[in-house]
Amino acid sequence: MKVLKTSSPSDSPAISKLNRRFTPAAGVESTVAGILSEVRQHGDTALQAMALKYDRVDLGEIGLRVSQEEISAARDRVAPDVLHALTAAHANVSEFARRSLRQDWQMQNAQGAMVGEIFRPFQRVGLYVPGGTAPLVSTVLMTASLAQTAGCEEIVVTTPCGPDGKINADMLVALHLAGVTEIYRLGGAQAIGALAYGTQTIRPVEKIFGPGNKYVVEAKRQVFGTVSIDLLPGPSEIMVLCDDSANAAYVAADLLAQAEHGHDGEIILVTTSERIVNEVQVEISRQLATLPRAEIIREIIEQGAWIVLAANLNEAVRLCNEYAPEHLSLVVAEEATVMAGIRTAGAIFLGHYSPVAAGDFVAGPSHTLPTGGAGKSFPGLTVDQFQRRTSIVKLDRAALEKTAPLVEKFCEMEGLQAHGRSATLRLS
Repeated sequence: MKVLKTSSPSDSPAISKLNRRFTPAAGVESTVAGILSEVRQHGDTALQAMALKYDRVDLGEIGLRVSQEEISAARDRVAPDVLHALTAAHANVSEFARRSLRQDWQMQNAQGAMVGEIFRPFQRVGLYVPGGTAPLVSTVLMTASLAQTAGCEEIVVTTPCGPDGKINADMLVALHLAGVTEIYRLGGAQAIGALAYGTQTIRPVEKIFGPGNKYVVEAKRQVFGTVSIDLLPGPSEIMVLCDDSANAAYVAADLLAQAEHGHDGEIILVTTSERIVNEVQVEISRQLATLPRAEIIREIIEQGAWIVLAANLNEAVRLCNEYAPEHLSLVVAEEATVMAGIRTAGAIFLGHYSPVAAGDFVAGPSHTLPTGGAGKSFPGLTVDQFQRRTSIVKLDRAALEKTAPLVEKFCEMEGLQAHGRSATLRLS
């Protein structure tokens, strides 16, 4: 791994690259625009052609939509201990979401008008679930469970299938458990286009959720406005920020866990301890030799891994806020003091015994988080993003008598006489 020092002027250009904002990768923007245009113009025909080209599967023969029979058959194949894990995770995520739901409220303002907010679920939402190098079963629970808790009536999922047209049985069971109403064998930017624009088979949705590769993320960015989107969650990334109190083996394990996702992921260690710098590198080599996905991880280590030796914890916190990590593992002696300075992390995992994997799968908060620097502008996924907010206003005559003079003053300032008359006419 590349080792940089904040105290070294020669390392400054490399360190400055950690201060980032989300931007589309080179060449991706035009490629995605072409894919979306094809889907918008040709619908199912475009989806079938792209499935043959990118996934080597004939959806014209198999069909886009997963049948109820396939879902029922998957339930029969899932082992009891797998079902227990899925059920436990679903319960934790759903309970966390339930406590986060926005509630209707009302109050009287100073002039006596009743004002407030009401929250209603989106009726039809689209969720993208990645399934490239590994079936991300947990992503189902971290997105669809929130839609289910919010009360969305139609929960539509697109996820890639294998060349045989099949979708992982564990994933199908998770989709059923989380209340998904439609499942389509679609991956990539074309799936986002289908959800946004609709095709002959797939009706358009009102809002799109879920993580994906750089093409999926860029597609979400480009369809924003046609539909609403949640955030820009792309390839997985982690920053571990630690001092000399950290356990090098634990730090290495968290870095390797996120590197296991592959596909343009990034792993970064920021520490004030030279001991940690040295020991973590030894631990990564030792642990990597035992992992089945070592080749994928090694590619991330070579292309997207950094170690930064910070002069002090204030410098480490500054780098964290500039980078805006998806996952931040914070292992420092003065935990509360350091955490108070963190502003841009998608999720923070505190202390020696909080592996990021616990948040990935079962802890409760959604693991769908902003990446690529988008954490400076976007929060992680929450259940209220599945709710549509509407404000309400009600005045009686007494309230209008107090309000109308204020309305008239604004109308004078802005030259909008009809606005003023709409208030005073009611009092004449």
